[in-house]
Formats: sequence, structure tokens, C-alpha cells
Amino acid sequence: MTKFTDHDAYIAAAPETFQPLLVQLRAQLAKVLPDAEELIMYDMPGFGFGKAIIVGYAAFSKQCGLYVSKDAITALADDIAAAGLTATKTGVTFSTKKPIPDKLVKKLALASRKALGL
Repeated sequence: MTKFTDHDAYIAAAPETFQPLLVQLRAQLAKVLPDAEELIMYDMPGFGFGKAIIVGYAAFSKQCGLYVSKDAITALADDIAAAGLTATKTGVTFSTKKPIPDKLVKKLALASRKALGL
């Protein structure tokens, strides 16, 4: 398994079809969390402080995921469903056919930060 040292390397290694989504997601998260650091945790890029991650993202062979606190997922379950996306306890999956809306990214990132007290 490849160990990534930064977001650029992760995005460059992701499936080509998902790279534009990941670039957009990274930019949106940087805008929403301007004081957070770009981190690599669990071989996944994210934003947070030190060892505390607020939000992470990943690309797989058929979809991408945005990972936040379980409280953020619970609080925004209706928004996630309204966007036609699927959620797990700590993540929302999306693809090029069903991208995650910027407004939802913002809500999830801010809700996760609030839930984590960061």
C-alpha cells in the first residue's frame, strides 16, 4: 500500500476520473476550514489540528468518500438524503455521477468541527 505524504500526491494517485472531484473538494474544505492544517491520517488526506482530524476524504475504485464525525452525519442525515447520497456512521459516498454539493461539504465540515470542539 502506498504511503502518501501530502494531498497532492494522494490526488495524483487517485483514479483519474475522480481527480477533479478531489481537487474541488480539497479547495472547498480549505475555504471552509481556513485555519486547519492539511493532514494525512490513516493514509487519507484531511484537515484538522495536530492529531485531531475534522474531516477527511478518500477515493476508491468506484466512488469517493467524505469522512466527518458521527454527530455531523446524524445532524445532517436529511440533507445527505436530499442530495441523493449514501451515508455510513462517519462518511458520505459520492461519485462523478452524483457529486457532493459544496453547501453540504460546508455544513458537514462545520458540524464535524463543532462536534469535536475544534
